[in-house]
Amino acid sequence: MRNTILNRRQVMTLAGGGLVSLSASTSLAQSFVGEIEADAATRVRRNTMAFRTVQWRDHFDSLRHGAIICDSDSRAVHFWSQDEATYLVFPCSGPMTEEFTRRGRTEIVLKRMHPTWIPTPSMRQRDPTLPAIVHPGPDNPLGTRALNLSWQYYRIHGIDNVAKIGRRASNGCFGLYNHHVEQLYDLVRVGTQVVVL
Repeated sequence: MRNTILNRRQVMTLAGGGLVSLSASTSLAQSFVGEIEADAATRVRRNTMAFRTVQWRDHFDSLRHGAIICDSDSRAVHFWSQDEATYLVFPCSGPMTEEFTRRGRTEIVLKRMHPTWIPTPSMRQRDPTLPAIVHPGPDNPLGTRALNLSWQYYRIHGIDNVAKIGRRASNGCFGLYNHHVEQLYDLVRVGTQVVVL
């Protein structure tokens, strides 16, 4: 068999038409992977979510009850367990503007499964068409779980619209994918310390 090198477009065209056999595609795999890696190195310059590394020691004296850092700029929620065996980072939505952003130290004061959402007075003032209350369900802006912070109206919660993740889209809260907030909910406890950057 002739040793033919095809470019990615040719392989995809042949594969799409069903013309590449399994043995032929296996023999082309090394060239194909190399080309993908080369393309990625020249096109990808930075992480589009702009995640930045944070260290718990820069913000907390200890991991008593675990620790959470909500990063408003990179729109990420970081969690460390008390024994430091678990570290997780989740993409999230963040506050729309600096006006809605509150920074500093707080803690988890209440955990709510299948929460009810009641718009804040300022939200109702800005948009009188908002419902007075939204009960648990797929249209609930708090998603499937809510972790209330000691600051009134501020929460880490699930989300009803996944398009908000990675964007400035909230009135001050941090919204996570529902499967992520469910994971976080199971790990944190009332008293978990939180810093909002």
